[in-house]
Amino acid sequence: MHAISFTALLLSMLVAVGLTATAGMKALKDDFDTVSLFEKGQILLTVVVLAVSAVLVQALVVRDFSYVYVRDYTDTLLPLFYAVTAFWAGQNGSFLFWYLCVALMGWCMIYTPGYSRLDNRTKVFFWILFFLVEIFFLFALTGPSNPFMKLDPVPAEGRGLNPLLQNPGMIFHPPLLFLGYAGYTIPFCLALASRLSGNGREWLELCRNWNIVAWIFLTSGIILGAWWSYMELGWGGYWAWDPVENASLIPWLAGTAFVHTAIVGRTRKSLLRTNVFMASLSFLLCFFATFVVRSGMIDSLHAFGGSRMGIPLLIFMIAVLCLTLFVCLIHRKDDSTQIDDFASRPGMLFLASWLFLCLGGIVFLGVIWPILSSMWSANPVGLDAGFYNRVCLPLFAVLALIMSICPWFSQKHGIGDKTALGVVLGTGAGSAGIIFALGYTQPLALFSAVSGFMMVVSIVLYFIRNKGVRSFLPSWGAYGVHLGVAFMVIGVAFSGPYKVEAEAVLNKGQSMTVGAYEVQFIELRHHHDNPAMDMHAAHLAVTRGGKEVGSLAPEKRLYRSFEQSTFAEVSVIPSLGEEVYATLLGFNEEGSVSLKVSINPLVNWIWIGGTLSCLVAFLCWRKIERR
Repeated sequence: MHAISFTALLLSMLVAVGLTATAGMKALKDDFDTVSLFEKGQILLTVVVLAVSAVLVQALVVRDFSYVYVRDYTDTLLPLFYAVTAFWAGQNGSFLFWYLCVALMGWCMIYTPGYSRLDNRTKVFFWILFFLVEIFFLFALTGPSNPFMKLDPVPAEGRGLNPLLQNPGMIFHPPLLFLGYAGYTIPFCLALASRLSGNGREWLELCRNWNIVAWIFLTSGIILGAWWSYMELGWGGYWAWDPVENASLIPWLAGTAFVHTAIVGRTRKSLLRTNVFMASLSFLLCFFATFVVRSGMIDSLHAFGGSRMGIPLLIFMIAVLCLTLFVCLIHRKDDSTQIDDFASRPGMLFLASWLFLCLGGIVFLGVIWPILSSMWSANPVGLDAGFYNRVCLPLFAVLALIMSICPWFSQKHGIGDKTALGVVLGTGAGSAGIIFALGYTQPLALFSAVSGFMMVVSIVLYFIRNKGVRSFLPSWGAYGVHLGVAFMVIGVAFSGPYKVEAEAVLNKGQSMTVGAYEVQFIELRHHHDNPAMDMHAAHLAVTRGGKEVGSLAPEKRLYRSFEQSTFAEVSVIPSLGEEVYATLLGFNEEGSVSLKVSINPLVNWIWIGGTLSCLVAFLCWRKIERR
């Protein structure tokens, strides 16, 4: 099946090239009556990639080590569900999965009401652009990222999956990111196609649901990745400003900015070129995120070493950028970018969008700083978490403040509800006094927490005072997302600056104090009955003020296929207030253990807020009538 699958992908690339050439010639001749050919071609491409994906999944399930990819990411000891997740564990498989998501979304697009509302001219340009994207993926899959390379002779055992990837987060985090990346393909193609065809502004409404879906997938992938980092790496944090973490954040910042500029574009009939550029930028930055992982130019815990995809990705990004700039420079009579007044709701949305873009630009420069600094330094270094915390966190806090006051501005000019805005500002002042009196005095954390509380009050008050908003389902979605963001802002404001942690080496029966908690080491247990690994668990009893809080059992795991390293498995006592978090750093033959225990206040509100934002965002969908 190796040769058959490879040949199927190669033929798919030839078909996509043929369809693109045909569509291009039709466009030059102003002949737009053959759209059904391109739709059938997309269905064919989707069926082929589904088939070859099924072949790779089957090979992973049965551990067919005649595939280089299967040998590299599985072994006979790997549980079945992790063998399936190996599909997207490596570069070649993840590219195939990404292309599969793109192809499926192209297939779905054909049957959507929004697509039926496009004229044939726009549809032809859409398919030209969409096929070009697919050609890039097919080039990668038949060249530098071929997942169907054959091994001969066939080894008896594989290398296994990295233990850090043997986590439930692996089942959901990468697929959600790739679904988000793939989702931005539709707005990108639709924006450029509509501008090329002179189809006006209707595309903003037609791609609205696609933009929301892409944002939901990307947001949920990032949130789940933060939770995975918090639960798996054992360092007690959820965001280290690692280059690959940052790379996935950059397209999210651009996509979130696009969500807000699109609102202004639809409601105020402005920012047409800006929205075309924003749709393209969100799409382009998804490939930049992939470039960071696969170029080999940036060191990261997540990066793929020795990849050959760096140059093709760079060429593709440059080509997309040039095409976008060319299309945006095409002059149209309705290219007005005027906003009535910045002291208005559209003005606040536009300001928030620029702040999102500024944040994205800062993170972008931080990610590529090692490359830039190599021009004048023989030993380039990356920017540490301290830089991002000093520069980015204040801007995020300002964004939260803008979100708390934005609902009270009118659509055209000035403040629409001064009483309500006064209540929100009064709440901010009161909460600041209370938080400061409780001893939480760090300025940035105080400002962030106050902004978060103001957002909560503002959203609740807005629904109380506006009957029309309560009866409009997309409003529940939009403000529900903001409510989730408020919970996250509050969680970040307290969990980071006010975390208390301590390390200690304990013998059996000894205790350590962490903040107001007492942690006693009960015993060390060894488990050798798992054929894939040995597990060593330290059992701990936690009390506060003499009262039992719960127990912890952090582990050290030694995997048979990765005997050179041990891997930590953290243990937590969950709480909506202070969460107790423990990591087993090491142990010796005498039974002593080295522990790291931290108290993380309000950290679970980050996951609660993130989950809420992703779920209620589906309410933002709007029904589009078929033509």
